[in-house]
Amino acid sequence: KDLRTMMLYGDVNEERAGDMVAGLLMLHGHRKEEEDADNSIKFYISTYGGSADDMFSVYDIMRFVKQDCEIETIGMGKIMSAGTLLLAAGTPGYRKLGKHTRVMIHAVAGGSMGELHSIKNELEQMSVLQDSYIQAMADETEMSKKQIQNLINRKVNVYLSASEAIEKGLAD
Repeated sequence: KDLRTMMLYGDVNEERAGDMVAGLLMLHGHRKEEEDADNSIKFYISTYGGSADDMFSVYDIMRFVKQDCEIETIGMGKIMSAGTLLLAAGTPGYRKLGKHTRVMIHAVAGGSMGELHSIKNELEQMSVLQDSYIQAMADETEMSKKQIQNLINRKVNVYLSASEAIEKGLAD
């Protein structure tokens, strides 16, 4: 039996992102040639989140792979921060959540020390990263950029039940 399954259990960091990118590319490259072959990839996710840069590296590869095969995302337990976009990036109609899964969205977080000019530069880059995140979430969900911005502007972690996440188009 052909196992076309990947898992993200833990933080979204450089090492795990590298593993996920490699796995997606490998599964994409090993597609079956038969017309009726199931080339879908199952991607199980349970994460507190992590690096936005590493999240975007996985997200960009997911978008590339989805051109040729479905990616079924399955959220289990906790889908938070960077994991939220990865869940939503699955193929529409194939994004699932466990009944008791908690989903969390919040603003980009970071910190910096150093000279004033460096800190201002880091702040500008965080703003660019957040704008990219908001646009990607709007592209993948039922929410508009304004709705996502309103969630983020609460200035707290916004927790959603599985059914609330489905209502907002993060899963199906």
